[in-house]
Amino acid sequence: MARVDRYMLSQFLRYFGFFGLVLVLIYWVNRAVKLFDQLIANGQNIWVFLEFTALSLPSVIAIVLPVAAFIAAVYVTNRLTLESELVVAEATGFSPFRLARAVLVFGALTAAFIAVLAHVLVPMSQMRLVERQGEIAQNITARFLTEGSFVHPADGVTIYIRDITRDGEMRDLFLSDARNPKQRITYSAQSALVVRTEQGPRLVMFDGLVQVLHEDGQRLTTTGFDDLTYDISTLVSGPLFPSRKVAHLSTVELLHADPPLLAETNSTRAAFLFEAHGRSAQGLFAVVAALVGFACLMLGGFSRFGLWRQILLAVALVALLKLADNALADIARGDANLVWLVYVTPVLGLGLGAVLLWISARPALFSPRLRRALRQVAA
Repeated sequence: MARVDRYMLSQFLRYFGFFGLVLVLIYWVNRAVKLFDQLIANGQNIWVFLEFTALSLPSVIAIVLPVAAFIAAVYVTNRLTLESELVVAEATGFSPFRLARAVLVFGALTAAFIAVLAHVLVPMSQMRLVERQGEIAQNITARFLTEGSFVHPADGVTIYIRDITRDGEMRDLFLSDARNPKQRITYSAQSALVVRTEQGPRLVMFDGLVQVLHEDGQRLTTTGFDDLTYDISTLVSGPLFPSRKVAHLSTVELLHADPPLLAETNSTRAAFLFEAHGRSAQGLFAVVAALVGFACLMLGGFSRFGLWRQILLAVALVALLKLADNALADIARGDANLVWLVYVTPVLGLGLGAVLLWISARPALFSPRLRRALRQVAA
């Protein structure tokens, strides 16, 4: 690479790292607050919170990197223009297409980073996150089944256990469930065990009594039992334990779209192919965003008043490209034969960037004399 390319690339990468870090922190803090409330409300400690936030970081980074690439391209181009560095470069014979080489290299590096995240790190972290959530769900006894104290795992639910043996057997259990406003159910049992099933943990109580108090008529119904099963997985507040989703699968699994996976995720082959190709298109959009942002600012040339009109134009064009990408994504998600639509917006964006660079290389198109001549011809 030439010295000017290395210089511009170093500027792009420096501010890309800065803006990427700022955006990741903003987005991560917003998600971390919700996750913290959810985990702490379900009795988890700070280490589980840190683990969960670390596993959610790859997906956060993949989302904000295209935005950071666009902001870095616009900021650096604006700064180099205001400091007349691009003006000097163009005066020495560098065309806008030649200066865009550093932008394309910057976009390619960003796209490669996003591809690694989207194809490898994000699915792995999401899958590990689901596994950890399952482990926590199966280890629910450590969360609220404690001996010698009244515990409230959910609103309206109270549990008391006199003693828990080394084998996990609970002695003299009391459970009150008042979540239904029309009736209050109280369970008491001499012993109980927690059994793990495919549907979640179950509390099996032995030699006990069920008392149902109907609030409408203040009637009390009692029933004795030898053994009774109670679903304690419902005591987990909030959607802490989601099932396996399409985004958790690897790209190879998505491209194969095996029927068992389709049934497990309750999805379609079109959704699988869209997710797989969308991961590649996500990186290409970062190239488009950086190129369009750079090309728009090259339209203005040097101005002591800044390039605010060009910046607004860049924001508007990228927003329109994103809207078009979302519209095409909805179509591609529903039809496996139209999955190629996810690449339409990156191709259009590259073409738009090339057109803007072609226009910026011809400043005479925007000269006042030419505009007056066109108005006279039109008149």
